[in-house]
Amino acid sequence: MVDSVLRSSLGVRTTVMAALSYLGVLCFVPLLAAKDDEFVYFHAKQGLVIWMWSVLALFALHIPGIGKWLFGFSSMGVVVFSVLGLLSVLFQRAWKLPLIGAVADRI
Repeated sequence: MVDSVLRSSLGVRTTVMAALSYLGVLCFVPLLAAKDDEFVYFHAKQGLVIWMWSVLALFALHIPGIGKWLFGFSSMGVVVFSVLGLLSVLFQRAWKLPLIGAVADRI
């Protein structure tokens, strides 16, 4: 995880908005409401990638045989990365999550 410094006020509003990024579909709130805050926008993009991953994981359930297995591992990954993202927000850091950060940079 790479730690970078982004311009932000790092107040309570910023922390709450950044934390919303990692709570499923709520990632759209900071994406739309805080585009001017680099810290929040960074976390919102990573949260969006995690949310897209969770939606794609639902489609794995339709694969006969290994679908439930793929869904289980994907769900664990989503939870782990969401917790790591929330910890990043709580520590007021901009950690690039492995794999997630690379995809989020392209958005």
